[in-house]
Amino acid sequence: MSTLRFQALKETLNRDYVMVNESERRSVLFGENVFNQTAMLQCLTKDAYNSVMNAVEHGSKIDRSIADQIASAMKDWALSKGVTHYTHWFQPLTGATAEKHDAFFETIGNGQAVEKFGGGQLVQQEPDASSFPNGGIRNTFEARGYTAWDPTSPAFIYGTTLCIPTVFVAYTGEALDYKTPLLRALQAVDGAATAVAKYFDKNVKKVSASLGWEQEYFLIDRALAESRPDLVMTGRTLLGHSAAKGQQLDDHYFGSIPVRALSFMSDLETECMLLGIPVKTRHNEVAPNQFELAPIYEETNLAVDHNSLLMDIMDKVAIRHNLTVLLHEKPFAGVNGSGKHNNWSLSTDTGVNLLSPGKTPMSNLQFLTFFINTIKAVNEYEELMRAGIASASNDHRLGANEAPPAIMSVFIGEQLTAVLKELEGVTDGKLSPKEKTDLKLNVVGKIPEILLDNTDRNRTSSFAFTGNKFEFRAVGSKANCANPMTILNTIVAKQLKEFKKEVDTLIDAKGLKKDEAIFNVLREYIKESKNILFEGNGYDEAWEKEAEKRGLSNNKTTPDALKAKVSDKTLDLFDEMAVMNKIEAEARYEIEIEEYVMRIQIEGRVLGDIARNHVIPTAIKYQNMLINNVLGLKKLYEKEFKKYAKEQMEIIEEISMHIDKINTQVNKMTGERKKANKLTDPEKKAADYCDKVKPLFDKIRYSCDKLELLVDDELWPLTKYRELLFTR
Repeated sequence: MSTLRFQALKETLNRDYVMVNESERRSVLFGENVFNQTAMLQCLTKDAYNSVMNAVEHGSKIDRSIADQIASAMKDWALSKGVTHYTHWFQPLTGATAEKHDAFFETIGNGQAVEKFGGGQLVQQEPDASSFPNGGIRNTFEARGYTAWDPTSPAFIYGTTLCIPTVFVAYTGEALDYKTPLLRALQAVDGAATAVAKYFDKNVKKVSASLGWEQEYFLIDRALAESRPDLVMTGRTLLGHSAAKGQQLDDHYFGSIPVRALSFMSDLETECMLLGIPVKTRHNEVAPNQFELAPIYEETNLAVDHNSLLMDIMDKVAIRHNLTVLLHEKPFAGVNGSGKHNNWSLSTDTGVNLLSPGKTPMSNLQFLTFFINTIKAVNEYEELMRAGIASASNDHRLGANEAPPAIMSVFIGEQLTAVLKELEGVTDGKLSPKEKTDLKLNVVGKIPEILLDNTDRNRTSSFAFTGNKFEFRAVGSKANCANPMTILNTIVAKQLKEFKKEVDTLIDAKGLKKDEAIFNVLREYIKESKNILFEGNGYDEAWEKEAEKRGLSNNKTTPDALKAKVSDKTLDLFDEMAVMNKIEAEARYEIEIEEYVMRIQIEGRVLGDIARNHVIPTAIKYQNMLINNVLGLKKLYEKEFKKYAKEQMEIIEEISMHIDKINTQVNKMTGERKKANKLTDPEKKAADYCDKVKPLFDKIRYSCDKLELLVDDELWPLTKYRELLFTR
């Protein structure tokens, strides 16, 4: 065993692991470090509190004098908890969060100092906008950008820092973050959904989109993970032969949680409780050392912030337990990768889930309205939905045996399919009294009964209805949820807007009753959206052929998928719904294309380094040992030495063959990378990295993995899968 591997394993085995005390009630800890409504009621004046709540609920602006009051109260609250610094916490287009800490400390002359924090510092700050991805919106010499307080997401304390969630925009006003377009999309879906919900309840004044994410991740011993250059640099293993035992026995899924992992989870959950992240579920996932954490549903903006914060603190907590969290969608070949299912629904301020069936025909007509409009939206923009979850890392997972394919489809189950089929037969125009009765009582009126456990779940569907919500299963584990949620809420807002326009036209121009107009429009939507509905096995090759016949896209790679983000259809959509202008949308496309290239470029460099500086020298070293063995046998047995050295000579030849293949393919990969780097067109460069550079990874890996099986285990320099996945 190599020295590095031996030291990593020795360090792991010599550690003592102690369970974290879970005796503290979660309800007592929850939100203790959050400037939430409870804290505001205690710390703010009535006017200040009402001002914040009006901003949260109605989007009204906070007066500057009130902002000073809020800042002062927030500072006093933070100082009482030992806080020394504050930061505007935002989500630039790097995929990570960003923060710049400033101390409350200010000098006032005469050798004196005070803790100071005013409304100006709360509401707005000025980070360097040129140093973050901006897609050409900002020149390098034009650095100014702004972070602005988002009062809909409460401030929180992490460590000794008060973190204030903010948006991040350029000096010229364009969004440079994930939060800004999401907030606009949520405002759009609120307006459109509220207008439609008023058909059924005039008292509805607001509709909120809710999100419940399910975070999957791998938990690996930190010493072992850091002994792998590929894991350190790319988040995934670029080579490594599968362990003899993987997930084939199905013994890890929902199994007893290992003590060390449970200790980490307990510590993480305590941190989450203090930060107001309502985590509820934890369990083993399918692959060895893979786990899942899921919270109670929240309003989408807050849920997105909480997931981004969670991904930040997971690694910090893991360090305390000498562990590493892997959020890459496919860190290990041959076992399940990780996703982040996004469970989405719409709810009114009157307490009604618009995607949950009710107990009356009218409530079920409301359910069908939002249910069918969502399906129609996905049907119209399935290619954009695919673009919303595209990344270099997620490409490894989509279509594999644990994730949906790259084809977007909607699963609703047999019984709801039957309901839509019956609804499709509604008479065009005014309904007779008998038709009204049959429709409301025999079709719509039966929905509560038939929806009780109405169907099995389809894990191969990318967008599945699961009783009272839609589950977007194709989102990657390390993705920022804002990206797919911005798209989903925007397309649903657009669809609901069109729906209301069509219904109002039938009511005003043709004199139809409201229910009749709704039925007629829904019937047409069912007919127009049939292509997106699929109940079968998404892994089956037959589905690819069927999807092609239906006209559905099948963009298997990120460069192909991302093109939908800058199509005329998409640009018009975002512009009409006031979510992103053309400059913002095109900038995001450029950033994501560039990131794809850089990810593949880094992986290629790391793989070449490992292959040439770790694998080949080790193989040669072992080969020399075999050669010396053969020479010794030759001296000992002279003419008959081949009889005794046959196996050694075969291994020597096989090693030489693989060394030659690795060297040849690395040279070829380097050459293709150099050619691609000379291209100035981002699309062509991404296409070359995708089609010419990346395919060589598997060829290099194949020979490296074969050498792993041939070379003496004591010599092999890289920690193996059996050690990474089964050391606990």
